[in-house]
Amino acid sequence: MISGYLDGLEMVLQLGTLLAIAAGTLLGIIMGALPGLTSAMAIALLLPVTFGMPPVMGIGMMLGALCGAGASGSIPAILLNIPGTPSSVATTFDGFPMAQKGEAGRALGLAIVASFFGGVASMVILSLLAPPIAEFALRFGAAEYFSLSIFGLVIIASVAGKSLFKGLIAGLIGFFVSTIGTDPITGVDRFTFGQLSLLTGINLLPALIGLFAVAQVLKDAFEYDPHQRVQDSGHRIDIARPRFAETLSHWKAVIAGVASGSIVGPVPGAGGSIASLVAYDQTRRFSKSPEKFGTGYAPGIVSVESANNALLGGALIPTLALGIPGEAATAVLLGGLMIQGITPGPLLFDNQGGMIYGIFIAYLLANVFMLLIMCLGIKLFIRVLMVPRKQLLAAILVFCFIGVYGVDGDVFNLYLMLGFGILGYFLNRYQFGTAPVILGLILGPIAESNLRRGLQAFEGDWTPFFTRPISVTFLVIAVGLLLLTLWQNHRSNRSPQTASSGEA
Repeated sequence: MISGYLDGLEMVLQLGTLLAIAAGTLLGIIMGALPGLTSAMAIALLLPVTFGMPPVMGIGMMLGALCGAGASGSIPAILLNIPGTPSSVATTFDGFPMAQKGEAGRALGLAIVASFFGGVASMVILSLLAPPIAEFALRFGAAEYFSLSIFGLVIIASVAGKSLFKGLIAGLIGFFVSTIGTDPITGVDRFTFGQLSLLTGINLLPALIGLFAVAQVLKDAFEYDPHQRVQDSGHRIDIARPRFAETLSHWKAVIAGVASGSIVGPVPGAGGSIASLVAYDQTRRFSKSPEKFGTGYAPGIVSVESANNALLGGALIPTLALGIPGEAATAVLLGGLMIQGITPGPLLFDNQGGMIYGIFIAYLLANVFMLLIMCLGIKLFIRVLMVPRKQLLAAILVFCFIGVYGVDGDVFNLYLMLGFGILGYFLNRYQFGTAPVILGLILGPIAESNLRRGLQAFEGDWTPFFTRPISVTFLVIAVGLLLLTLWQNHRSNRSPQTASSGEA
């Protein structure tokens, strides 16, 4: 581990890499501060920029965006009562009331430091837990990787939306799209329709940008209200500064936030909103003054913001060690890793140990840059909230076109991006979700190749998939999760009926 960190330091401590991490963090902060624009979209926009960079530099830039967006959602949540990201919804509970008291600077200072503590703690947990998980995964064969792929799709689909059925359909769409191209075993063309650009399969970059960036632009364009404007809250923010002493005085809230984020983070698809709500609930539950929560109480802000950033490091554990993303943003990051030629999984720690520890250090530095940039640029970020929405959407769409075309100069990829953007818009509109599609697109080739390799190795016998201990464990958990989700959906559907019957 020590030699790995030394190699990682050599990769990260270069001017270009440091500037890339800082730039990614700045973009993530801006995107997170704009309601409706998520960290997944920030990473998707950075993919074309990082395409020609060295791996640690490119991944560090995307990690900076992930960290910055996770922290800056608190800016509009505190000042305008508008969550910048889904995970910052709970920040409004005490952040906005504190701002209404004229203490917006104090609220922002607490949120910044709590996010920093959560990010640093999650980096430590990531560096300790990811290698043992990867070492365990070295026991995996074809059967285990196939079962793991099925498990990953099921667990994402089960939490991607309100309907398990819709989540599974979205995942199967991704699985089907992943079969386009040349068969990896026989070399036969599949679903290419004579299009040469499809011989190598669907390019991951236009798919990612289309599903996350273009789909969001289309959604905002169709729902755009020219009469709606974001107004400045009018609170003074020039006194905003990091409040280390006050944040540490609420150490129980910090621990609750870090624990909630670290536990929820590795659960694929759980999301930051769950972690922040769990942290807020637990902090209030064990507080000596639970009645103060919701009135502008500092522990409420500290617990939520520390959970938001602690979640990110936890979500990276299954992404790096197993190749299963913990949330939508890390699903896009997984695509970025693969574009960089990095294959997440257990062998990553053996084959590219210095690089993986370089990624850990880059994530730590991203949290440091987040702290500095948030403290120095709060006024500027507030002004970004005042940019007219239609101008912002136009700029994002132009950037998408330039980024996708600039990678290899193939016009067909632009059509792919638009096609995936339209698909993503309708999937989001009808609550299917886009994360299962991306995961299906990534896991599809893994599942197919390992299924076929396993059948060849087992001479056509299916039973090893259901008898090998690790493989059957993943399949049993996947089936159990399906049944649990179906039961929960059944109960939730019956509750309104029961309530209406009681009223009658």
